[in-house]
Amino acid sequence: MSEYDNTNRGALFTNDKKGNNKAPSYKGNINVNGEEYDVAAWEKTSKAGKQYLSLSVSVKGERSEQPAPQANTDMDSEIPF
Repeated sequence: MSEYDNTNRGALFTNDKKGNNKAPSYKGNINVNGEEYDVAAWEKTSKAGKQYLSLSVSVKGERSEQPAPQANTDMDSEIPF
């Protein structure tokens, strides 16, 4: 039986240790072309009232203390993917 190939795959999990409002709602990791990255996601609502996830990606182990990235909140159209 061969080992599972995790290349170009990732997962996010609910952040059970969320201690404050700036902490991400979800945390996880992703492998892109063999490189490992940490991923964080915050649940947000656009000015138009649509819910979306704001993402932050950093090199695995290089923890960022920055708050959630500020995305364009005028998301009136659907995301094209």
